[in-house]
Amino acid sequence: MIQCYLIGNLTMKKYNIQKPLRQFSSQIMWAFGILFLVTVIYSLVVGVGENIKTITLSELVAEINAGSVEKIVVRENALDITLKDGARQSAEKEIEAGLSETFKNYGVVSEKLSAVSLEVKSASGFSFWLGMALPILAPIAIIAFFIWFSARQLQRGSMQAFTFGQSKARLVIPGGKERITFKDVAGVKEAKQELEEVVDFLKNPKKFFDIGARIPRGVLLMGAPGTGKTLLARAVAGEANVPFFHLSGSEFVEMFVGVGAARTRDLFKQAKKTAPSIIFIDEIDAIGRLRGAGMGGGHDEREQTLNQILVEMDGFDTDERVIVFAATNRPDVLDPALLRPGRFDRRVILDLPDVNDREAILTIHSKNKNLAEDVAVRRVAERTPGFSGADLANIINEGAILAARKNQKQVHQIDLLDSIEKVLLGPERKSHLLSSKEKEIAAYHEGGHALVSASLSNADPVHKISIVSRGRAAGYTLKIPAEDRKMFTHSHFLDELAVALGGYASEKIVFGELTTGASDDLQKVTDLARNLVMRYGMSEKLGPIVFGEREEAVFLRKEIVSQKNYSEETARLIDDEIKSIIDGAYKKAREILTKRRALLDKLAKVLIEKETIEKEEFETIIASA
Repeated sequence: MIQCYLIGNLTMKKYNIQKPLRQFSSQIMWAFGILFLVTVIYSLVVGVGENIKTITLSELVAEINAGSVEKIVVRENALDITLKDGARQSAEKEIEAGLSETFKNYGVVSEKLSAVSLEVKSASGFSFWLGMALPILAPIAIIAFFIWFSARQLQRGSMQAFTFGQSKARLVIPGGKERITFKDVAGVKEAKQELEEVVDFLKNPKKFFDIGARIPRGVLLMGAPGTGKTLLARAVAGEANVPFFHLSGSEFVEMFVGVGAARTRDLFKQAKKTAPSIIFIDEIDAIGRLRGAGMGGGHDEREQTLNQILVEMDGFDTDERVIVFAATNRPDVLDPALLRPGRFDRRVILDLPDVNDREAILTIHSKNKNLAEDVAVRRVAERTPGFSGADLANIINEGAILAARKNQKQVHQIDLLDSIEKVLLGPERKSHLLSSKEKEIAAYHEGGHALVSASLSNADPVHKISIVSRGRAAGYTLKIPAEDRKMFTHSHFLDELAVALGGYASEKIVFGELTTGASDDLQKVTDLARNLVMRYGMSEKLGPIVFGEREEAVFLRKEIVSQKNYSEETARLIDDEIKSIIDGAYKKAREILTKRRALLDKLAKVLIEKETIEKEEFETIIASA
């Protein structure tokens, strides 16, 4: 087996080229196979051609004298004979004698010979040598081509070994068409204020150096997916008008040892050449997880890459004009060495946008959309609590797609509202038709949710009820909070539990039996009740205690609950308390629906007829009771 070596500064790894060699051998075998196939085909073609009989000169003379020969073509010593009946024959003349002399010696009658058409063709030297060389040169040419092609592929594969260490970062040049500034980033006001110092330093570093200040070397952007971490980092580069190097954490890591560290060195080398500049590492948790938990015992490729990043950020050879930005939605799994002062010592949190921020984000993403006059961006923002910036951009885009599907020239309000439900629940499945019985059950189920919600003061208001299938749901009740919440009360949770069990209770009251339609509701109810007892300390019996500890399995890269820090007796009390909370919520929902049965029937009837009830109509029905 042939091997070459990939040499880094401190590491060496055998680069196995056995695979390219196997490909080379395979291609050679293919060349010989093709040559053999061509030979066989040629033989078959020649074999199935016209069968030409070879005769002697005496037999030819006899045929000429009999008057059966029409034409003779002389090709040097070869005679191509065509008979009057169309048959073809061949013969060889005497080498030293001419054809006329030969026929005279063999006794050909002159009158008979004159009736035969004679034609003499002399072969050129080129044709002669081509005919001689072609059977030899053609196979050699085919083999030579495959050898050249295979050698080229082998060389290309082997040369890749020396390019592994090059950075794969994408460079955004300052002042280009892709420039993004703070005005392109809506919301995140506090985050932008935190980063204005970085922008000021990149524009005017002398001001900071003169006073002895040290700008943070690294900025860690933390937030849920879609909150604008990458966009904000690009906006900083755009505001400062400096080069922006962008790559993902996973692009550092390869199967070869030392590649990630080499790419890190190359990345910082490029950034230093163009300083002041910004390096942005997206999803840094791919390489920045806690060290010492991998299979290599702290010596795997990921950890060596992380070590090199730490050295580059705070080593002996640092450049304070290169600022490293990183983004993650899992800051809890990062190695503490990354977070100490001198590295990522400034951390910026990007929260989900509130209603005002959502309105601003929707306005930005609507600039290039042809919106109708009836579009109220504020109303869309009010119906999207908990949505990230990426979600809001998707809503605008889906609304435009829905409008185009309807052959509209403009995007209307109804298109945007429908896109919200599509993003939340999935597209409408109008082909999924319910039977009359299933339709009735779905109407009472969703009516139960809505009626319980309208009857409780701490529950979220209902905006829409539908029994049109969306996604995996046969129907849905859309509830949207009246305002953005950061904290939730015990009373709110208890009312939401009752609302979630409203469909279950409605089926039990009206039909006397249950269906599988409440399975998702029951799962949510169980999870919420368990959190109330075990995480939020909202149990009267068990008190303000958190039960169960979460352990982070770094190697498995997922959270698992493996440590049970309470006794079996406490576990029984937890189960009893969870059941008690759920039973209380079910009792509350059942009492409401039993007391307001007539209103429930009315809601179900309207749903069966119209399939969808909007907020205004629902409030009118409730007020009429």
